[in-house]
This record gives sequence, structure tokens and C-alpha cells, in this order.
Amino acid sequence: MQPLFSSVYCVDTGAGAGHFNMEVDLRLMQAMADGSFQRLFGSDSCLWRFYSWSPMAISLGKNQNPEEIDHDRCRADGVDVVVRPTGGRAVFHTDELTYSFFAATELPNETIYRMVHETLQQALAGVGVEAEFCRSQPDFRARYASADSVSCFTASARYELQVDGRKLVGSAQRRQGQAILQHGLLPLTSRHQEISRYLAGASRELVEAVDAGMALKTASLDEFTDAGYADLVPLIASAAGREVRMLTPDDIERLDIHQASIT
Repeated sequence: MQPLFSSVYCVDTGAGAGHFNMEVDLRLMQAMADGSFQRLFGSDSCLWRFYSWSPMAISLGKNQNPEEIDHDRCRADGVDVVVRPTGGRAVFHTDELTYSFFAATELPNETIYRMVHETLQQALAGVGVEAEFCRSQPDFRARYASADSVSCFTASARYELQVDGRKLVGSAQRRQGQAILQHGLLPLTSRHQEISRYLAGASRELVEAVDAGMALKTASLDEFTDAGYADLVPLIASAAGREVRMLTPDDIERLDIHQASIT
């Protein structure tokens, strides 16, 4: 895998609430868009962020109908509901490693998408998990017209990672000018499949269809290895480049972006 950027940075921001996690992603994308990241950390640089969610959360794609989710049940269970700056469908964030990748580049979106997944693929190989690229691209417009498509994990895009034909890593992108954000998740356990509990007004048939689709089409890391978040973060960082600099959350605060303005 040829390096695409001369300087690679990583930061682990740990567990955060849903709105905090999405706000940090937007702030970091803005830092790439306005050049403040490059001024502080150098040109031709990129950033990987690693994080998790506490409390549990459901994130919706930016164009998804929020009425598809039972907000009362989410509040009762202490589950945040947030909107991602990227598209796609709902994700139930519980036991997982979430990543974000940021850069300012003229490289095509597909090139970044593949590079990020190659990096994750190499890290997974380091814990004995042989993940493969999804080679096909579904018709997402037709897919999203189906009622049981409410979950992001029931379909795989080209270059997303699968094991035995089941989706292990889900990702989405957002671009503004040269600034690109790609974020996604790797489920550590099968709890992400419990999203059907939070569907609004869902019939028994729809719940059963969502549950069946998740069981058939998704995988979780604990099926293949005892490795977890703490094991994978350094492996992803190592796979991301030969000389990777680890930043701290305080380093990120030096960017001094108080409010994200990307629309």
C-alpha cells in the first residue's frame, strides 16, 4: 500500500456522548477545510481519530427520517439519538471501535475509501482476522426504498470489509471542497444488531426482517478474536504509515475551533 500523505497523525479521544462525537468530527473536518490543521501540523497531512460511545447512541444518516426511530424508548433506555454529517442509514453504537479519517486532498473519494479500508484490513490481519473487500456496489437508492433498510449494516458498499460475506466494517464519507471526512465503525460484539428494539411503530414482521437481515449480513469482532479496542488502535496507527505521530486531545484543542460551520 503506497502512502498517500507525507504526515500521518492519530488521536484517541476515548468514549464520548453522541453529540460530542459528531461535533468533534465536524470540527476536525472544518480544520481541514479552512487550513488550520495544516498550519499547525504541516501540509500534506492527514488525521485518524479513534473513539467510542458513552452512553449508547443511535446515529442517523443526515438525510434519514428521524421518525423511523422510537425516541421515547431511546430516552427510557438512556440511548442518545444524533444525526451524522454523512449519509447512510441508522447505526446502533454500543460495543465498538469507531474511526474517523480527515484530509484535504484532490484525490478521488474512492481512492480514500479504499486506502482507509486497506489500512483497517492490515490492522485486522494483525489480530488474525482475514477480512476481504466487498467487490460489488448495491443500488442504494433502491435499497433505501425498502422498509427493512433502516439499518446501515444490512448492506455493504464496494471496498467495505467483510468476513465470510458478512459486513464487519461500515463507513461513510463527506466532502467539502478538498476536505474529506470518512468515518465508520467496527463492532466488537453483536449488540449493534439490537437496533430493531428502537424502530418506531415497527410491525412484528418488520422487526423480524431487520433482525434476520442483521444476523445474516453482519459480523462482529468477537466471533473471530479476543482482541478489542485497545489492541486495534495501535495496529491501525501502525498500518496508517511508517512514521505516525500520536496526538492528544489537548493537541486537538489547539486548533481552537469553537463551532463547526460545515453545512
